[in-house]
Amino acid sequence: MSLFVSHTTVDCHDAYGLSEWWRAALGYTSDPEDPNLPGHEECAIFDRDTGHTLLFLQVPDQELPAKRIHFDVRPRERTQDEEIHWLTQHGAVPLADHRGKHGPGTGWLTMADPEGNQFCVLRSEAEVADADRVASDGGTLGEDVLGGGPSPVGPKATEAPTTNPQGPLM
Repeated sequence: MSLFVSHTTVDCHDAYGLSEWWRAALGYTSDPEDPNLPGHEECAIFDRDTGHTLLFLQVPDQELPAKRIHFDVRPRERTQDEEIHWLTQHGAVPLADHRGKHGPGTGWLTMADPEGNQFCVLRSEAEVADADRVASDGGTLGEDVLGGGPSPVGPKATEAPTTNPQGPLM
């Protein structure tokens, strides 16, 4: 049992502007099904070859935090709750719980590793697929913005706040 890095998140003041700068600098692309636009609070870009995704999150703080980059991780085999339990048993500390904030089955938990580095635990791809299936059958659960699953084009970072009304793509 383990985690994988879903995407790397960068806190910033202008998510669109910074994502466009890095997109050009790295030769990354954005998802044509979910384009980044000026004013978006969440903008993701990815490498077509490796699938590595950078998510730029606009934060309201006047001063940006010292730790502006963090991993968003997703369980490989366990559920989100099982993975959080395992991480806690191995020294991680829960910091901010955003699970259920945008309805049942949504959200993420911000944690710190044993040295205080923050990361977010998203739902597993299986949990995202289950929620999407319920939503497509007329239920109320759906993919929450950044905590979601794979994008139609590549591993879209769907687990950090964006302009999506349901909250971060987690």
